[in-house]
Amino acid sequence: MPDRLKPRDAKDVEDAVGWALAEGKTLEIVGQGSKRGIGRPSQSDVTLDLSALAGVTLYEPEELVLSARAGTAMNEIERLVAQANQELAFEPADYGLLLNGTLGHGTIGGVLASNLSGPRRIKAGAARDHFLGMSAVSGRGETFKSGGRVVKNVTGYDLCKLMAGSFGTLSVMTEVTIKTLPRAETETTVLLTGLDDQRAARAMTDAMGSSCDVSGAAHFPAAVAARMAELAGERPVTMFRLEGVAPSVAHRSRALTALLKGYGAAETIDAEMSKGLWRTIRDVRLFAGDSGPVWRVSTASTNGFAVASAAAQAGGTYFFDWAGGLIWIAMPPSDDAGNAVLRPAVAEAGGHATLIRAPAAIRAAVPVFDPQDAGVAALTQRVKTSFDPKGILNPGRMWPGV
Repeated sequence: MPDRLKPRDAKDVEDAVGWALAEGKTLEIVGQGSKRGIGRPSQSDVTLDLSALAGVTLYEPEELVLSARAGTAMNEIERLVAQANQELAFEPADYGLLLNGTLGHGTIGGVLASNLSGPRRIKAGAARDHFLGMSAVSGRGETFKSGGRVVKNVTGYDLCKLMAGSFGTLSVMTEVTIKTLPRAETETTVLLTGLDDQRAARAMTDAMGSSCDVSGAAHFPAAVAARMAELAGERPVTMFRLEGVAPSVAHRSRALTALLKGYGAAETIDAEMSKGLWRTIRDVRLFAGDSGPVWRVSTASTNGFAVASAAAQAGGTYFFDWAGGLIWIAMPPSDDAGNAVLRPAVAEAGGHATLIRAPAAIRAAVPVFDPQDAGVAALTQRVKTSFDPKGILNPGRMWPGV
């Protein structure tokens, strides 16, 4: 029996799934494997390697649309759209440095399957909001399509939204279509220093509620801010990104500085430094050198302080993105990766927590994604069964038995 199948096209993928069904084998779905460490460890018989399923098949900048095979490298796509002065507005994150010490190995299929979005999520939406269409093979061995090349073509069930964030447990995507948008001419970042978490949360709320069109808002306690080489000194730092044409950015920067004057004197940094800082935030590079578990917690921005406090009392470090709605937490090494501390705190605050980095043995024993109540678990199982009745695609990747 082969331990790896490497299809060359969509028909090969259909044949591979058909073979697995006939032989009673399970498949681990991977592109370049950069996100292999997210989720529960694979218990599959054979790896379905989609890395050869690569290449952009359509790009029409004037229509703001791009189609590519699922194994196409994100680097290739980002270079291509940059040449047309465009970008993927959801700012796809690259957790490679955090997970395995390398960058630049992600694929478009992996980004969409895990619904990865960066700091611009608060303005532009998640990856799923830019996911227009796809071709895929279900666990029944059937090829199907959903969506189209423009939003108005989406009729009936929008299966793209369902596949985004399913981590390859429902189908094998072979080709995807995404929306592109014009890239900002320039950017700047406004910095406030010395704010504690609660005051920073209020400042971020004020900024997001203003007309300044902030595209990124993050806060770093002193210990984490000190890891940013670009920022001298060990002091809390709160950041606000502004993007657009130069006159607009300059005007909004002055307006935001005036709005936030009650929180202290603000300073601005230039476009190149700003871009570097937000890449660091996007890719969670500040925790890449740590050896302990890392959690990604999404909650209401007004409730994040309570979760962060619980983490800090247990020896964790953290920073806030998405104007306080996303908390990245690095916990000390332990048998449960800090699960017993963080899950109750998140449940009380409202939201959900995902264990992004931990040893395989811990990810097998501790819930990586939020445990589901009985009703939601039953619905999840029915959806899984409708697409993959034999459970051959990434079995157990998100929850045991699903």
